[in-house]
Amino acid sequence: MEHIYQDAWIIPFIPLPIPIAIGLGLLLFPTTTKRIRRIWAFFSVLLLSIIMIFSVILSIKQIDGNPIYQYVWSWTINNDFSLDFGNFIDPLTSIMLILITTVGIMVLIYSDNYMSHDQGYLRFFAYMSFFNASMLGLVTSSNLIQIYIFWELVGMCSYLLIGFWFTRPLAANACQKAFVTNRVGDFSLFLGILGLYWITGSFEFRDFFEIAKNLIDNNGYNSFFLTLCTSLLFVGAVAKSAQFPLHVWLPDAMEGPTPISALIHAATMVAAGIFLVARLFPLFTVIPYIMNIIALVGIITLLLGATLALAQRDIKRSLAYSTMSQLGYIMLALGMGSYRAALFHLITHAYSKALLFLGSGSIIHSMESVVGYSPDKSQNMALMGGLTKYAPITKTSFLLGTLSLCGIPPLACFWSKDEIINDSWLYSPIFATIACLTAGLTAFYMFRMYLLTFEGHLNINCKNYSAKKNNGLYSISIWGKMGSKVIQNNYFVSTMNNYEKITLKAKQIDDNGISNMMRPFITINKIFDNTKTFMYPYESDNTMLFPLFVLVIFTFFIGYIGILPFDQGRIHFDILSKWLIPSINFLHSDYNNSFDWYEFLINALFSVSIAYFGIFIALFLYGPAYSYFQNFNLINFFIKKGPHRILWDKIINRVYNWSYNRGYIDIFYAKILIAGIRGLADFTYFFDKKVIEGIVNGIGVISFFVAESTKYVGGGRISSYLFFYLFYVAVFLVICLN
Repeated sequence: MEHIYQDAWIIPFIPLPIPIAIGLGLLLFPTTTKRIRRIWAFFSVLLLSIIMIFSVILSIKQIDGNPIYQYVWSWTINNDFSLDFGNFIDPLTSIMLILITTVGIMVLIYSDNYMSHDQGYLRFFAYMSFFNASMLGLVTSSNLIQIYIFWELVGMCSYLLIGFWFTRPLAANACQKAFVTNRVGDFSLFLGILGLYWITGSFEFRDFFEIAKNLIDNNGYNSFFLTLCTSLLFVGAVAKSAQFPLHVWLPDAMEGPTPISALIHAATMVAAGIFLVARLFPLFTVIPYIMNIIALVGIITLLLGATLALAQRDIKRSLAYSTMSQLGYIMLALGMGSYRAALFHLITHAYSKALLFLGSGSIIHSMESVVGYSPDKSQNMALMGGLTKYAPITKTSFLLGTLSLCGIPPLACFWSKDEIINDSWLYSPIFATIACLTAGLTAFYMFRMYLLTFEGHLNINCKNYSAKKNNGLYSISIWGKMGSKVIQNNYFVSTMNNYEKITLKAKQIDDNGISNMMRPFITINKIFDNTKTFMYPYESDNTMLFPLFVLVIFTFFIGYIGILPFDQGRIHFDILSKWLIPSINFLHSDYNNSFDWYEFLINALFSVSIAYFGIFIALFLYGPAYSYFQNFNLINFFIKKGPHRILWDKIINRVYNWSYNRGYIDIFYAKILIAGIRGLADFTYFFDKKVIEGIVNGIGVISFFVAESTKYVGGGRISSYLFFYLFYVAVFLVICLN
């Protein structure tokens, strides 16, 4: 099996033929390329499936006991400088490879239907394949320079995918915001890499780990400079993984297509920062204070993300803040030194959050068929409700993803998140308390999202009319369902003040060559000649439901890799711990394979109870119980009208405004940073225009007037010139002698 490791260098190059072929096809044979566009999706899935099989084999070999493998070749050789490129295969690499490929395959299958109507279908798959290639290259890199190259390629692909619908002003602004914010982190990362090379003289992981450790043991280094370099590296990870204070780009990045959010903003790209910290973990563990900084940033991020998700109305932005909060859990675990728990939660969160994002895409897909629902309205949870009747499969999958993220056993995130909380009690009781409270907030806002979307009643209030349904209605798909069904129900539609009895009929029209599937439409035949389109939400097609089904299976069972026993002689491991043994040995860390189930269950009971309390509050405020208790106001029962009630209302309003306005952080950046930079630019422009150019122009004007006035002095007489010359000499001598 040695050849498998030696051939691993080809992994990043396997997806590259897709964007190259699409680009050449659109350039040379545009009509044919567009006509066979579905073939490119098939080949994208096929090539990524090959990489997935490759990754699974590598992981099995590592679980069986194969050591870490590194294969390099020289790229640049000089007397004082040598740069090698290669691939580095260890458990962290194999975990990331499996996450990228499995989630990527599901997203590509999902996108084939989700983007089937879009004119940029081919461009979308070209971007996705290039992103997958860049991400695969990043996680298999053997040195920091190689990581930085692919780091920038991942950022470029993120910019292109966030701004995929670049004609929308919000999407154009979002990709620019993501680009600028990540430039801060990327520049910091570049400075940190150069600083580490200055200290160690190498970019290779193994080299500078050993050199840095020797320097620290022998006090042969400047502690401040080494701490500064590692902090700069961490800032790069903070920007990429949307940690505080460089998290502001992630919610706006939801302007891209939903499959993009599921892939790069839930399972892969935002995990790149986590990957970098995990890859440099041996270095961070020996640097004073840096681990505390990582843990502090993690705890702030997980609490901030949870509070900002409380009052969001956009379903994707609420999930984005949830992603930010869960990545904070992972960063907290790394800062505490819980390497295994961090990677465990990285795995479980990736599948659960991908399920939730794809489920939200199915919801948005459905709501865009409703009359009057523009793209911005189709993501507004305040305008949803009652979708259980129209999208039961999506509802079930979304509910399971929600329960997993809330940490409800036995779903995946319960095992990993509670392990982090369990470790945090040993690290800091304050951090552990915040982590437990955040678990309750997570349960609250996730069930708020679920209840607002699926429970209650669908209330369609359009600008010109509203509709009320008498008996059931066939779910209509604007994106294309095979076949049609004639609907004979009668509806009464209110148009301003006139009631007109109308008949709804299903009518099939094609998709203008974009798709061969038929679109059933319901037309409202009015007394007048004009016709309005009227549709209800629907369940997604099978090609969109299949990835949801697969991710549900992962959400159910992937958590068991951290608890199922794996016996090796007399030593008992769980599967994940056995998988991570090479990395643990590489980290020079003593891993205690004994697991205290009693302590875990006690702490889990506490955190799960808090999660159930958050679910109860969400049910009380947004669920069916709200209408029952509406006449019996619990707040009025405990807090009577008066000063205490006024104070309570102020607190609630402050919390809501804090969350809805994103903690005022974007406003702070706009008022202080952006306005300050623009003010400095205006001052610099004024100084350059008025002062610098004023001096230059002033000298020119003075020279002009002096020359102009001097020309009238000359009369052509030599005696006059001699007189003025002697006069100036005399004045000069008088001044000098005095």
